[in-house]
Amino acid sequence: MSDPIQLTLTFEHRTSLSGEDFLIAPCNREAVQWLDRWQSWPSPVLVLYGPAGCGKTHLTHVFLAATGGRDITDEFSHDDDPSAYLSQSGAFVVEGIEALLADGSDEKLFHLYNVARELDAKILFTAESPPSRWETKLPDLASRFKAATAIGIGPPEDELIGALLVKHFSDRQLKVDEDVIPYVLARMERSFEAARDVVSKADALALSKHRNITIPLMRQVFKT
Repeated sequence: MSDPIQLTLTFEHRTSLSGEDFLIAPCNREAVQWLDRWQSWPSPVLVLYGPAGCGKTHLTHVFLAATGGRDITDEFSHDDDPSAYLSQSGAFVVEGIEALLADGSDEKLFHLYNVARELDAKILFTAESPPSRWETKLPDLASRFKAATAIGIGPPEDELIGALLVKHFSDRQLKVDEDVIPYVLARMERSFEAARDVVSKADALALSKHRNITIPLMRQVFKT
């Protein structure tokens, strides 16, 4: 049995709003580079798009930690005008644009974009598809979305998911057999959330059974 495993794969780290490290890899490197230069975006809006679990939400936390910005997604469910918050900070996040458009927030988004341009505020939008596929009733809003810089994020590569598993196990100071990571990689969904979830379940099961993290234990995790 090995000691608690250490993160030996070489990835650059960024700290998120929650204090958790975000690992930079080829699938998200371009997005991180754009977030780093948020003050010089060519338009008020940057769009990060990609499949669920690719790390968009984690990247918004990195962005908010770096900028001291605010997530105003929930404000769209209220009667208040979300653009009223743009005078309080220079950087903002709005997640799940397709859902907001489906809920009829077109006018609010259009006004938000225009006020952001007037105040030189920056807004990070997230979505699962590029702006060209978004459906809106407002042609002017569609043209503004299409003019925004849009960066796609692919699913995490095996090397990145492996590093995340190692990191999550190490963060919990769990003892892990060397063959556990390859075993888990061969059976799990490729997403940030899945990596966090499988380690959490393994931790709970190991604690309840007073066992270390082994392949037999992980076999039980995947059966639950």
